[in-house]
Amino acid sequence: MRTLFLQAPDGGMLPQLLMFGAIILVFYFFMIRPQQKKMRDQKKFREELTKGMMVVTISGLHGRLIAIEDETITLEVDKGVRLTFDKTAVSMEATMRVQKQ
Repeated sequence: MRTLFLQAPDGGMLPQLLMFGAIILVFYFFMIRPQQKKMRDQKKFREELTKGMMVVTISGLHGRLIAIEDETITLEVDKGVRLTFDKTAVSMEATMRVQKQ
């Protein structure tokens, strides 16, 4: 009878199982683990938001934080223009640029 598994020339399945395990480890260390770390860092950044910070949203909008609620933030994007976003919309802190006047 033929089995559904491909067998190694020596007749054992141990090399195949080791290879499968190695592939799983590679996926974990190069794909899953870095993504989890990035998510933890994003969550920590959002918890440390303070009024007056210059931030960038995930859509690319730059603004200064003027109010922080439980789940929302308010950005001032221009003099008197205030927009409210979900906290998860904040992507990163913006670098301060000196504007020439």
